[in-house]
Amino acid sequence: MPSGERAWPVRAPILRGWDPPATPYGPGHRGVDLAAAPGTGVRAAAPGRISYAGRVADRGVLTIDHPGTGAPPLRTTYEPVHALVDKGDEVAAGDVIATVERRASAADAHCPRSCLHWGLRRGTTYLDPLTLLSASLTERGPSRLLPVWGE
Repeated sequence: MPSGERAWPVRAPILRGWDPPATPYGPGHRGVDLAAAPGTGVRAAAPGRISYAGRVADRGVLTIDHPGTGAPPLRTTYEPVHALVDKGDEVAAGDVIATVERRASAADAHCPRSCLHWGLRRGTTYLDPLTLLSASLTERGPSRLLPVWGE
């Protein structure tokens, strides 16, 4: 999968970043939370095949397997979402695959406000999903010095 075949799932601020656990079952954050209002379109971060589109713990979850990314292949996950695709569908990077789902209640919230949780795994190992994106997609551009006028 060439590095140019990538897209942000939603172009939005990161509310909570990747914070890997010290142990497999320890505390941490196994993905990235992106600010996104209910109904926001969610795009495939990379090309692949839908391997799961359904509900887990009363939350919509979508999983994409990315062939050609090693053994076992990389897999991205998106939640909470309402899937617009079905298991087995092929998707390209940037294709709209889902919309962000409205949370059932404040107690159900993963984020303090509405968000998309985006995850990345290789087998059972969680990885930072931002590593899928090229530098041109994650950079904010070079710093620039502005002239100082007056005294």
